[in-house]
Formats: sequence, C-alpha cells, structure tokens
Amino acid sequence: MAYSIDLSGRVAFITGASSGLGAQFARTLSAAGAAVVLAGRRLDRLKELRAEIDGAGGDAHVVEVDVTNHDSIKAAVARAETDVGSIDILVNNSGVNTTQRLVDVTPRDYDLILDTNLKGAFFVAQEVGKRMLARSKGAAPGTFTGGRIVNVASMLGLRPLPQVGIYALSKAALIHMTRSMALEWGRFGINVNAICPG
Repeated sequence: MAYSIDLSGRVAFITGASSGLGAQFARTLSAAGAAVVLAGRRLDRLKELRAEIDGAGGDAHVVEVDVTNHDSIKAAVARAETDVGSIDILVNNSGVNTTQRLVDVTPRDYDLILDTNLKGAFFVAQEVGKRMLARSKGAAPGTFTGGRIVNVASMLGLRPLPQVGIYALSKAALIHMTRSMALEWGRFGINVNAICPG
C-alpha cells in the first residue's frame, strides 16, 4: 500500500539529526516537502546531510544545539524560526545510552542519560510548544496554527531489558511526558505523540 503526505510549506525541526533515526526522519520529512532544520552537536555530519538533502531537491538548514543546555535550546529554536520560519513539526530525537548493570551506574552516567533523554527532550518540546501555543492563541504570527510533536522513545520504555535500566527509565518517563503534553496542548491543535522503535 502506497502512502504519501504533502508537507509543502511546513518547517520541521529534528534534534539528533546527525545520524541514525534522526537523519532518516530528516530525509523522509524533506521528501514530503517540508523544510528541515537539522539540529545537533556534530556540525560536520549535519552539513553533510544538508548537502545530501539539498542535492536531492530539498530544503535543509543546520543549527547547533546541545539539548543538555537550556540556553543552547532557546538559541537554536530562535535561530531556526528566524532563518526558516515558524516550526510546525518537532521530532525530538536526541538520545544517549550506556550499557551496564544498575549497580554499576554512576551519578555521571545517570545525569548524562536523564539530562539528554528526558530533561533535554522536555525543554526542547517546551520551547517549541510555547511558540506553537502562541500561534494557536493568535499571539504570534505563523502560516499554520497548532503543530505536531513526535518524541522518540523506545520499546525499552515499555518493557526494560537487563543492563540498560537507566535508559529504559528515561524512555518510560518520556512516554509519560508525551501523554502529559498531549493532555495539556491537544485542545490547541498541537498533536503530541511518542514512537517506540525496537
């Protein structure tokens, strides 16, 4: 069964776009007609992906962001909207993992995973969500009202496995965060979902 969607005129902001699922989300959204903002820390890889997407006839832009830094998040979202336009779609994809037994997890390991996978995802969604809410309430300009937020969780957020317990914990919390955002923002036309690869 063939499926296609037209996202012409829409702007998609993808975190963790330098590789893996993030890069694939960017390619897919671009192929559907969206202008894509590739956000992440590895600028060299983001620029390579931008060249690939532009070469295929797409419209790609690069912004540097460290999702563990609140000021970096705010600056990246502001720059994206200044350079490309109001963000209509957020793919909240940044994530990290470590492999170890729970008894071996250090405070540094814990902070790295939770700060990236949960805290970072929350504040990226919050920053984009504030702008989507303002447009829905008529308090900010924009071609489209409402928006779409996709938080990339994991099957491990539903059913943990050994030696990835802290990662699973972060993804379980991300799923619950998604439900909370959907509950608060849905009436403003902002659709918030999580996907669980794996």
